[in-house]
Amino acid sequence: TSRVKMASIETAAEHERILREIESTDTNCIGPTLRSVYDGQEHGLFMEKLDVRIRNHDREIEKMCNHHFQGFVDSITELLKVRGEAQKLKSQVTETNRRLQDDGKELINSMEELKQCRVQQRNIATTIDKLTHCLPVLEMYSRLQEQMRAKRYYPALRTLEQLEQTCLPRAGQYRFCSIMAENIPKLRTQIRDTAMTQLRDFLESIRKHSDKIGETAIKQAQLQRSLDSSISMQPRALIGRRGRKLVAAAMTGMDSDGQGGSPVSEQDSGILDVEDEDEDDEVPGAQDLVDFSPVYRCLHIYTVLGLRDVFENYYRKQRRKQARLVLQPHSNMHETLEGYRRYFNQIVGFFVVEDHVLHTTQGLVNRAYVEELWELALSKIVAALRTHSSYCDDPNLVLDLKNLIVLFADTLQGYGFPVSQLFDMLLEMRDQYGEILLKKWNITFRQVLDQDNYSPIPVSTEQEYRHYTSQFPLQDPELEKLPFPKKLPFSEFVPKVYCQLKEFIYACLKYSEDLHLSSTEVDDMIRKSTNLLLTRTLSHCLQYAIKKKNVGLAELVQVIINTTHLEQSCHFLEEFISNITNVPPDTVNATKLYGTSTFKDARHAAEAEIYTSLNAKIDQFLQLADYDWLAAVQGGGTLTASDYLIDLIAFLKSTFSVFTNLPGKVAQTACMSACKHISTSLMQLLLDPEVRQISMGALHQLNTDVKECESFARAGPVAGFQGDTLLLAFSDLRQLLELFTQWDWSTYLADYGKPTCKYLRVNPHTALALLEKMRETSRKNNVFAQFRKMDRDRQKLIDTVIKQLRNLIAQHHT
Repeated sequence: TSRVKMASIETAAEHERILREIESTDTNCIGPTLRSVYDGQEHGLFMEKLDVRIRNHDREIEKMCNHHFQGFVDSITELLKVRGEAQKLKSQVTETNRRLQDDGKELINSMEELKQCRVQQRNIATTIDKLTHCLPVLEMYSRLQEQMRAKRYYPALRTLEQLEQTCLPRAGQYRFCSIMAENIPKLRTQIRDTAMTQLRDFLESIRKHSDKIGETAIKQAQLQRSLDSSISMQPRALIGRRGRKLVAAAMTGMDSDGQGGSPVSEQDSGILDVEDEDEDDEVPGAQDLVDFSPVYRCLHIYTVLGLRDVFENYYRKQRRKQARLVLQPHSNMHETLEGYRRYFNQIVGFFVVEDHVLHTTQGLVNRAYVEELWELALSKIVAALRTHSSYCDDPNLVLDLKNLIVLFADTLQGYGFPVSQLFDMLLEMRDQYGEILLKKWNITFRQVLDQDNYSPIPVSTEQEYRHYTSQFPLQDPELEKLPFPKKLPFSEFVPKVYCQLKEFIYACLKYSEDLHLSSTEVDDMIRKSTNLLLTRTLSHCLQYAIKKKNVGLAELVQVIINTTHLEQSCHFLEEFISNITNVPPDTVNATKLYGTSTFKDARHAAEAEIYTSLNAKIDQFLQLADYDWLAAVQGGGTLTASDYLIDLIAFLKSTFSVFTNLPGKVAQTACMSACKHISTSLMQLLLDPEVRQISMGALHQLNTDVKECESFARAGPVAGFQGDTLLLAFSDLRQLLELFTQWDWSTYLADYGKPTCKYLRVNPHTALALLEKMRETSRKNNVFAQFRKMDRDRQKLIDTVIKQLRNLIAQHHT
């Protein structure tokens, strides 16, 4: 029962809850609540409670209505009153609405007009906005056209890039934008091709004008060197600095439109016009002559186009081709200095341009590329100079060429190029220059020797004397004490040769200038060259002068005197070289001059020529000898010397009188040589195979002639001989003649081989040959037909002596 009671209580509570929920919940959401009632078993009970609840509400409503009914009636009454007023109000509103509609028509029209204005205003704003984006496009395109017409291609390319990347995308899709976009690649191609055309014109222009560029650079280097030759130039510190700064400023300048990276110069010419440069105090910089803007412009254009590598390869390839053309010398370059100068100017101009491009562009050319070009150039330059300079035979041209090469090397060295090979080649050319000098001085020396009168120089005044002593270092105190007029011991060729030696030394010194050689090297070079001049050139010229035809003994004597003085002057030449090179002569390893030996050799040659010439003259006299080899012995009277021998003795006396100025030994040797030659020649006359018969009378005549010669020798034609030394020249002939004329065979045969032999100098072969000639004479004598006893005895005696001589020869010569 309690369970039922609890269940009914729960059911009643649940129904109460449902009713409250129905009362408080929106009618749209009451469905689930009612379902829960019908799902349960007590829905009848619920319906009852629902009816009770409805009735309760109805009673409350009724109470409420009763409570407010009078108010409701009053409200209805008021409402009826209001209805009348409402009708009036409606009429008024209708009238007001009518009037409002009538008045609103104008407002609507105004509003329509306002609306139209708003639309127009919006369209205008839209148009302005669009124009704001389109006008920059048009303005930029117009600027592009102006830049193209003005040939300002790099700014045009920058404008084109800005137009394509910024302005056209903002402008939108318009037909003119499409046309512009289509033209942009064409314009780029046009700019690229035009820039390349300008570059080609630039390359062609600098190729043609490289001579002018190089000439200006060399002038500038020469000017700098002359301004301060003692201070070494810093590379690129002065040469072309102003030109480089100008061009560098041009590269980094701004164009008039404010676009960066455009060169200041928009000229397309490769070479600027420089007029009247000789009239200006300052030589223009080499780079001042060149407008590099085409290169920079083309480089920038190709960089913007993404074709920098293409441009670099093209530029380098073209410049290599130009380098080969520049380095190819003209076939007749060696004929004039101007040919060499033009060749060097072109090379300098080429490398000045490359050096400037290297330092004013970033990577268009690099150091390795320039060094490679220079190595190529250096090898070709050296080869060309070696070839062409070998044709040159003018020392002045070689010297000018050397100075030109030095200036060429110094100019390029100022730009940082290594030039040691050029100076090495100049040292090679030094030998060639020396050979050319030797040839020139060979001609000069020969002219001096040919024009010389080979007579002592007469001087009549102090002025003349000082003139010659200033040319040649004559130191003769005794000569200075003699009164005027007097004679210098040497002839004209001594001071002339000495002056020419100094001129040669000066010529060698000129070549060594500016070669960066030490004083020792210069001194060594000059000494070696001077030695060649002395030992080869001057020596040969002296030999030529000595050995040429028609040189008299007096001339030869003067040559000996001259060479003696030149030999004595050699130490003055040593001092002269030391003074101009500032190298003491006693320096270790210093080359000594060979002048002393040269002049000694020449003097010895002249001495030998004197001996030879004297002997030749003696032979001319001996050719006049006409001995009667079959002459009979004269019974009485005195024999006289032959005429030819008398003339010969007179000639020798006059000749030896000229030898007084010679060194004593030379005169003595000449006199001894002449006497020996006479003795030998007379001996040869006796032993001449063509003379087959000789009589005793002929021997007596020859003996008389020998006595005349001995008398000449005994008289001492030349001072300095001791005792009868000169007579020894005739001793062979004298002993032979005495042996035959005195017929002293017993003594000869008995004492032969002994040191004390009276006829020590008689050769048995010689005696045998002469005896056989005498036997032949005896056999063919007409008197022999009578066979006189005396003749028969003499014949037997000759035969006996011949037999004994043969036995003697057999004993001592087997």
